Amino acid sequence: QEQMVESGGGLVQPGGSLRLSCAGSGFRFDDYSIGWFRQAPGKTREAVVCISSDDRLAYYGDAVKDRVSIWVDAAKNSLGLDMKDLKADDTAVYYCAAAKSGTLWTTEPKFWGQGTQVTVST
Repeated sequence: QEQMVESGGGLVQPGGSLRLSCAGSGFRFDDYSIGWFRQAPGKTREAVVCISSDDRLAYYGDAVKDRVSIWVDAAKNSLGLDMKDLKADDTAVYYCAAAKSGTLWTTEPKFWGQGTQVTVST
């Protein structure tokens, strides 16, 4: 059974850093476009960053592109998101996801994690 499980969320102060991780099972990350979404209270879901299966390049959302980096450990079938200079607007539930092709902006993911809460506050 395909599964994605996030970890690493929590409370962080403005300007701080945080690392999220996502462990996958039942399918290979190398075969999918993989990355992260987030959804803040009262807002629509937005793609944050992904690595496309088409070209294995990283694509970043405008709101975060200078403050986040994505990494993949293919051997462990794990995915991560390093975030820095966090702002209150980054407060959201963060989801890892996998789509069969394209990017997370163009293709609806086939697999999702359950989400992990990130709260940026003093």
